[in-house]
Amino acid sequence: MLHFVLLIACAVAIYLSCEWFVNAVEWLGERLNIGRMAVGTILAAFGTALPESVVTLVAVTTGATPEAKDIGVGAAMGGPLALATVAYGVTGAMLLLQRRRRHAAVPAGGSAGAGGGTATAERPGEALGTERDLRRLAKDQTWFLPVFVVKVALGLVAFAFKPVLGVAFFAVYAVYFWREIRGDHEDDEEGAELEPLKFQPTAASPATWAVVVQTLVTLVVIFFASQLFVHQLDAIGPMLGLSASVTALLLSPIATELPEIMNAVIWVRQGKTKLALANISGAMMIQATVPSGLGLLFTSWHFDTALLWSGLITMVAIGYLLLTMRAHRLTPRRLALAAGFYVVFGLGLIPILS
Repeated sequence: MLHFVLLIACAVAIYLSCEWFVNAVEWLGERLNIGRMAVGTILAAFGTALPESVVTLVAVTTGATPEAKDIGVGAAMGGPLALATVAYGVTGAMLLLQRRRRHAAVPAGGSAGAGGGTATAERPGEALGTERDLRRLAKDQTWFLPVFVVKVALGLVAFAFKPVLGVAFFAVYAVYFWREIRGDHEDDEEGAELEPLKFQPTAASPATWAVVVQTLVTLVVIFFASQLFVHQLDAIGPMLGLSASVTALLLSPIATELPEIMNAVIWVRQGKTKLALANISGAMMIQATVPSGLGLLFTSWHFDTALLWSGLITMVAIGYLLLTMRAHRLTPRRLALAAGFYVVFGLGLIPILS
């Protein structure tokens, strides 16, 4: 019973911490004078992906046995899978729910909004943003997919200088980082009005030290709450009759990506859809490069059937999203369907692990 209570408490702590984190990171982006989308793809993604990267680093550098090091390899593969399926799926479900609520609340033809203007209901089947917005989203996935394909391919072969290629993955992320920071984000006006900093709720422009402190404190809470959440899940799995392998491959990736999922939920609730999607795509780029680079440097980076299956499902999910984005047909419903690929992954694990 204690494990279930702690699991719920950790989930609540992660959600509340993420709410304070996204509030702080938006102000941090304003202080650093970077584009709004870079707040999601770089600042928020780096902060929420940091715990998983640290776990991978510790596993691959201090693991006493090959099995211990393999934990880091599994984390490097499970993270992108959970983001490409569950994180996008939850975001789509939240968007679908919000659009249906607005559609039910606003009569046909629109009605006066709170500010005296005219509000219009969005159709649940309407595309997520303009063609330009979807091209930008597709560009992030176009960065991710080739990197991930190479990452999986390297897990199938063995050669002497393979560890050196880990540095190339760090270089790819450096290029992506530079592109996002230097990119033209002048049209990113979504949710430009910043909410007051929670550490200084009465200040129109909070002190920089308060922004930094709130960012760091919330990151620490997210880190420890996420780790405790994973430990409780590992304990609950056997209670539910799940093997350690199923828990590690099926449930743990969702747990480790919970901060990114919470961030997306919070930003969607605030009407900042672009930031929510940017946070997921940015976290995917980190997960595809930094943990992979560490795994290549410090392990044999050899995949078993389960890891290869996870890589295949991730590529199929991203291919599905990329096609709908390029066709300007990505809707909340189609985004929510991405979660179905995780179900396919789980069903495929049954014969693999049996």
